[in-house]
Amino acid sequence: MGELRGTHVPVLLERCLELLAPALGRGGRTVHVDATLGLAGHAEAVLQAHPETVLVGLDRDTEALAHARVRLARFADRVHLEHAVYDELPEVLDRLGYPSVDGVLFDLGVSSLQLDAPDRGFAYAQDAPLDMRMDQTRGVTAEEVVNTYPHPDLARVLRVYGEEKFAGRIASAIIRERERGRITSSARLAELVRESIPAPARRTGGHPAKRTFQALRIEVNRELAALETALPAALDKLAVGGRLVVLSYHSLEDRLTKQALADRVRSTGPIDLPVELPGSEPTFRLLSRGAELPGEAEVTANPRAASVRLRAAERIDPQARQRGRTDRERYRRRVKGMHQPGTGSATESGPDPRRAPGDTTDEEGEGT
Repeated sequence: MGELRGTHVPVLLERCLELLAPALGRGGRTVHVDATLGLAGHAEAVLQAHPETVLVGLDRDTEALAHARVRLARFADRVHLEHAVYDELPEVLDRLGYPSVDGVLFDLGVSSLQLDAPDRGFAYAQDAPLDMRMDQTRGVTAEEVVNTYPHPDLARVLRVYGEEKFAGRIASAIIRERERGRITSSARLAELVRESIPAPARRTGGHPAKRTFQALRIEVNRELAALETALPAALDKLAVGGRLVVLSYHSLEDRLTKQALADRVRSTGPIDLPVELPGSEPTFRLLSRGAELPGEAEVTANPRAASVRLRAAERIDPQARQRGRTDRERYRRRVKGMHQPGTGSATESGPDPRRAPGDTTDEEGEGT
């Protein structure tokens, strides 16, 4: 395996531990899934903090798994490391015999190992073969994408996955260059991108090739397609009280995460009904308002945290929530009855003369 390549500083580590703690520390054996294990910084901290927690760690990168196995060796009796993409989570859990889990963490994007290993081709600042596969045992490489995709497809990848305004110009430059010879070097590709972007635009927004390399990486590894499947699957596997934490590093990941959570925290019943229909209740609650951003100290200590966005949610019991709403409603009615003019208490006042016979409904306000 050799020495570890790259410097690994887990992003928002303390906040992740804080959010996961109520789910993983509630007594007895709990199961936590690190869906993007990487170099196991978050996983190690979870295992240290929760001695009864079993870890299921997934990663498509065999080199990362090898390093993680060494790092987590002292926890071997409660660790399962799996060579898998996160959209394979249900199959992995079924094979291991875990019908539900208590915690799930997604730390998305490219890992420190992949960024800092020049031969992997992820970094635009270093010359390397155009690979960009997180799993080097399968799949197409960035070199194949760059040299075989027709102009419309190449421009689409750069525009959609890289949010690149000059996608068409960059795609045209790539097409012209590959007619002269195959593009195999990350440095050459970065230079082509730089030359394709107007000079004024090159002065802002970081390295000109950043968005193109992001787009190619997402295309090569099917990252967004896998995430779109993985997030609902992970939410489905959480037990009541279980928690999901997602760290995203660009707007496309964060948008998918936001939508997946929004689908679970809203009622699916008609909005004009006075009561919640069975099966239409929210099944999750958000643990923060919007996406949480890193603090200044975090970014100073770990510049790769600068673009992170954190979202988290907890699975709730819809029936318990409805019972709580009913209890609060009864209390509210008793208090209301006690304050009616000319009455003593809710039990003494008898039926409300303003309410039609059999009408037991009352409008429920925000926060009740």
